[in-house]
Amino acid sequence: MNKFFIITNRAKDPDLTFTNEIMEYLKSKGKSCFRQDDSVSVEGTRYRYTNADLIDDDIDCAIVLGGDGTLIQAARDLNKRNIPMFGVNIGTLGFLTDIEKDSVYPALDSLLKDEYELDTRMMLEGKVYRDGKLIYENIALNDIVINRNGTLRVIDFDIYVNDEYLNSYSADGVIIATATGSTAYSLSAGGPIVQPNASMMMITPVCPHTLNKRSIILGENDKIVIKMSDNKGLAEERVASFDGELFVKMITGDEIVITRAPERAKFFKTSKLSFLQIISKKMSNG
Repeated sequence: MNKFFIITNRAKDPDLTFTNEIMEYLKSKGKSCFRQDDSVSVEGTRYRYTNADLIDDDIDCAIVLGGDGTLIQAARDLNKRNIPMFGVNIGTLGFLTDIEKDSVYPALDSLLKDEYELDTRMMLEGKVYRDGKLIYENIALNDIVINRNGTLRVIDFDIYVNDEYLNSYSADGVIIATATGSTAYSLSAGGPIVQPNASMMMITPVCPHTLNKRSIILGENDKIVIKMSDNKGLAEERVASFDGELFVKMITGDEIVITRAPERAKFFKTSKLSFLQIISKKMSNG
């Protein structure tokens, strides 16, 4: 492993002190390390935070400095570049980031010595259609969520799996999550915790107006279609969010098709802390 690229959450390292320290450390080991110039803009691109088109093809590892949110953003931006990521947490305890700030140098040494595991994570692809025409598409590492927009009344939607009718809901919303996203919003809505590298999709309604509020777990090759119905004769507005970052408005009659994304996110893991240990630590911290 010889060539690195650093993606930094500037809110957590505003003057790039930590970023520059890591760059200098890697260079002292005879490695190359780069970061995106401050003048680079993502305006007019399909990217949200990092213009991946400008990253060299031979980058071995993208070091992501921030928290889980920063790593999720990087996973989306680098999705089609197939660059493995190494998450360094410089915020609160996260589920995705591999190590904490004070352990970064031993972890980098492990990377340089090829002492790591490569953890692959399934991602979701969502396509929104209106009158049969594709109006929006994007990907998500954690989840795709349909929520109400504007008024506080519940929304109606019908769910189909592999072209077979599954159920109809009147609820505040619905979450389609990956195993990675099982510890995010889905967990808050009562969904189960799933081993994060499992390949599956999970449907969890948000505050449904029904006695049946169980999550439904499906396989990675299933196709979920959510149709925006209207059982109250009202012009309901909804919004579909991708990892809580990217949004598109939906109206009655629209539908969103959710499948497994073609590419998977890849994360370097050097920490000896298992997922179950992280869960236990989270629980003990309340």
